[in-house]
Amino acid sequence: MPERRKILVVLKGYPRLSETFIAQELLGLEKAGFHLTLISMRRPTDTKRHPVHDEIKARVVYLPEYLHEEPLRVLKGLFGGLGKPGFKALMKRFLTDLPRDMSRNRFRRLGQALVLAREWPDNGQWLHAHFIHTPASVTDYASILTGVPWTVSAHAKDIWTSPDWELNTKLGTARWAVTCTRSGWEHMRSLTGRPDAVHLSYHGLDLARFSRFEGQHSNRDGSDPSDPVLLLSVGRAVEKKGYDVLLRALALLPKSLNWRFEHIGGGDELARLKALATELGLAGNIVWKGAMAQKEVLAHYRSADLFALACRIAANGDRDGLPNVLVEASSQRLMCLSTDVSGVPELLANGENGLVVPPEDPMAFAGALEAAIRDPALRRRLGDAAEKRVREHFDYHSSIKQLIHLFEEEWQQPS
Repeated sequence: MPERRKILVVLKGYPRLSETFIAQELLGLEKAGFHLTLISMRRPTDTKRHPVHDEIKARVVYLPEYLHEEPLRVLKGLFGGLGKPGFKALMKRFLTDLPRDMSRNRFRRLGQALVLAREWPDNGQWLHAHFIHTPASVTDYASILTGVPWTVSAHAKDIWTSPDWELNTKLGTARWAVTCTRSGWEHMRSLTGRPDAVHLSYHGLDLARFSRFEGQHSNRDGSDPSDPVLLLSVGRAVEKKGYDVLLRALALLPKSLNWRFEHIGGGDELARLKALATELGLAGNIVWKGAMAQKEVLAHYRSADLFALACRIAANGDRDGLPNVLVEASSQRLMCLSTDVSGVPELLANGENGLVVPPEDPMAFAGALEAAIRDPALRRRLGDAAEKRVREHFDYHSSIKQLIHLFEEEWQQPS
């Protein structure tokens, strides 16, 4: 077995409730014997933590979130960088990038990279970024300055909101990249002269945390006002999740159909969505539960009758990859209804193990909702098939093994 080098993992923020899939991967690498130090570009804002965060032993180092907040640290980084052999190459690269992205953000990433390179925690021997947009910018710049190689895990928003020139540049300097959906994989491969350095690796699920649900989902069919069908969605209230489409679909359901909708998650659009629900006359049927820890979310998967997520491509190109919540819900035999955006069809096949409709179509979404609400046998059949697919193809141990192989194969190469 090759020597396992100390990896500095650059993250946008840590810990984050919405990024359990990253924490799960970090824990998997630690359990496999990798030495990690987490480099976070932002301090945490979530008030809760998942259990997985408490199991990760890696030290966390926070970079200056805004350069003006820690000017002395940034100046030390600049003066420290001046003496490094890679400084001239870094400035050449920065001055090439700057005209194409004339923003404060570009200067912030340079400053954060200079701080990272000067402080260089725990004598890191490798750099790995989670997300190919801003974390990869810091990582790439730090790699140029220090000469330490870097790799990257790309996900969803970071791929689709990054300009092609930037993806091309980063894929040209990273040793390799992994991403979690076939659509993202194909897009990145099309932008680089090194397509074989881009790998498809589904996140998968830690099935030990999402053990088999031995109970039964209900036989509710929407006919009993005293026992309505329970609809569930988990996700941040942001444009790409399509919650306005979901609300409009709910408003199209027959008035005789009895249902209750619960939403778990925070997000900038919550106030607007609550106002829309009131405008559509739905407020009495909806409970907005806010952010919850993983154990609480698991209990909701088990008590619900149907999971709904109206994924869409946002105006700025942002979109989900394969939402982990669909994999989680499926693992609990909860039938899922979603849209054929990005990686969703890589998990759900319409009529086989879920229901999938076009995005931005409240009428189609409402039709699928009604069919599922009225037919508990359909929900049970699709939910059982979804669980079988998750447990056969979305076990996260497979993605961890793939990452371990990629790292070890790299480290077997001569220096």
